[in-house]
Amino acid sequence: MGKSSLLEMKGISKLFPGVKALDKVNFSLKKGQVHALLGENGAGKSTLMKVLNGIYQPDDGEILFKGKKVEFQGPAAAQDAGLAIIHQELELIPYLTVAENMYLGREPRKGVFINYQLLHQQTAEILNLLGVEIDPAAKVKDLNIGSQQMVEIAKAVSQSAEILVMDEPTSSLTNQEIEILFKLIERLKKQGIAIVYISHRMEEVFRICDQVTVLRDGNFVGQVATAETDEDQLIKMMVGRTIADRFPTMKFEPGAETLKVENLNVPDLLTDASFSLHKGEILGIAGLMGSGRTELAKALFGVFKETTGNIFFKGEKITIDSPAVAIKNGIYYLSEDRKGEGLILGLSVAENISISVLKKLLYGGTFIKEKAEQDLANEYIADLKIKTPSASQRVENLSGGNQQKVVISKLLSTQPEVVIFDEPTRGIDVGAKREIYDLMQQLVAEGVAVILISSELPEVLNLSNRILVMHEGKIKGELTAAAADQESVMKLATGRRSQKDE
Repeated sequence: MGKSSLLEMKGISKLFPGVKALDKVNFSLKKGQVHALLGENGAGKSTLMKVLNGIYQPDDGEILFKGKKVEFQGPAAAQDAGLAIIHQELELIPYLTVAENMYLGREPRKGVFINYQLLHQQTAEILNLLGVEIDPAAKVKDLNIGSQQMVEIAKAVSQSAEILVMDEPTSSLTNQEIEILFKLIERLKKQGIAIVYISHRMEEVFRICDQVTVLRDGNFVGQVATAETDEDQLIKMMVGRTIADRFPTMKFEPGAETLKVENLNVPDLLTDASFSLHKGEILGIAGLMGSGRTELAKALFGVFKETTGNIFFKGEKITIDSPAVAIKNGIYYLSEDRKGEGLILGLSVAENISISVLKKLLYGGTFIKEKAEQDLANEYIADLKIKTPSASQRVENLSGGNQQKVVISKLLSTQPEVVIFDEPTRGIDVGAKREIYDLMQQLVAEGVAVILISSELPEVLNLSNRILVMHEGKIKGELTAAAADQESVMKLATGRRSQKDE
């Protein structure tokens, strides 16, 4: 850290009851630099950024901004000084226009009325400066996630932000949207804006970041230039050990057909999906965002009432018209949206784990056997190595990786025969990813049939026995693991060819 730093965080410590979240952490940022902040879930990244943003006050240490000591008393003060955070969950108002969102509370006025002509003109100037083609008059709800993210960034630039914090900015973007984001980041760098880039995707870190700071268990491990390190070194810094192989060696011994799907249709979402799934195998489903992967999973889980087609479970035709019926038949879906659909954030770890099997924990038909609930939770906390002070901890206070383990515990408690994992490692660090892969291997060894949906092709290629590839709501082809590679999957995923054409 030197005098040329735009931002210096020195010896930052933060204590919570029973937890030392940060212990003498250092972080520095220079003008026009992209600086990655890495660490496993729970390493202290979010806490450090909340200290920077004034949400938390540090118990020790100091923050220097442009050489002067600062103590932001909240996000508004940090924003006024030139700091903006682009959160993973975007904070735009959907029914307002792009221009209204960008200048909310700062609208140019003509007397008491908003000057919409000037508002749209100022918005267009910022968007043009960033090379972003978005109509200032468009409603935010009508934009895709990538465009909404561009609006958030443009809003920050319009506020004269000198530092942008991007938290998992590509987690919900398509490959094309990611390329647009990276070009925008290059433009921001040239304008002298400094960026803190939080991500679990190593390839992105090496592509766009200049420096990397690694945290582990609330401690500062080190800062290195990306040009002077490699993925193995960063992983070792993050987890404190070498992970020899990112993926386990999968051994499949497929058994009887568990699930057979014929001509599954959901109007405007899914067309004539047919496939089979066997005990003890992982069936990967690949495809670009919007290809129908999640829609297929939700159709199997009884989410869509208008679903048609045939589903056979262990040879018998069944009708799945609700998630409750799916779970009763031994089919469980782990949603890609763990916070919105997988967890009740205000409840405890124990309450979340037990909720799918609550009937088994009742006595007198009304009251919960609290000891049985706690015992069930503690069993999964131990088995899945969930980092939590106790089973009574509220789930919203856990890191993303540990929240995902709670969701997985919830599904395991139902003792499923078919598990559908939808983006199970999104926003999760490399150590927790390997634990989830090992769990999949364990499920398969026990005869569970697994469907894996992932936007990360290496996951699908390395973990699957067979791979279905989807495009525009249709299954375009099926590949064996031996025959599949990134090129063959992407050709099917982009609709350039179908196996039927060969």
